[in-house]
Amino acid sequence: MNIGVIGTGYVGLVSGACFAEFGHNVVCIDNDKRKIKKLNSGFEVIYEPGLDVILNKTMESKRLTFDTDISKFIDQLEVIFIAVGTPPRKDDNAADLKDVFDVAEMVGSLLKESQLLVIKSTVPVGTNQKVAKIIEQKSGFGDNVVS
Repeated sequence: MNIGVIGTGYVGLVSGACFAEFGHNVVCIDNDKRKIKKLNSGFEVIYEPGLDVILNKTMESKRLTFDTDISKFIDQLEVIFIAVGTPPRKDDNAADLKDVFDVAEMVGSLLKESQLLVIKSTVPVGTNQKVAKIIEQKSGFGDNVVS
């Protein structure tokens, strides 16, 4: 299976590396160019026991790649995971969903009806419906959003 993971923090990077370890082809996307450059150079950007071994093995086998632009890969992907941060907002400590919605906006116009969009970020109840609405506005369909 061809998988895209948007976000290379703890959730996204570890998930992407594990999917690649299971034999899937994975591209991890992040808008932080320095982080992507480090990952492509073989440097860990987070510490997780054993992650370095999995990263090296899956990158060497070409099952795991890193980039800043999902549009180059979108036609090949079957599943796309949103795994961006949802830090607490300063005013009320609720999850800040700005990055989740920004990714939905970006991916919405690129997404095909046959592709599954999975929200892996930690989000409150009702977020899937909001993301599905964004996808529907951008693409004309929104029933392919799951959590």
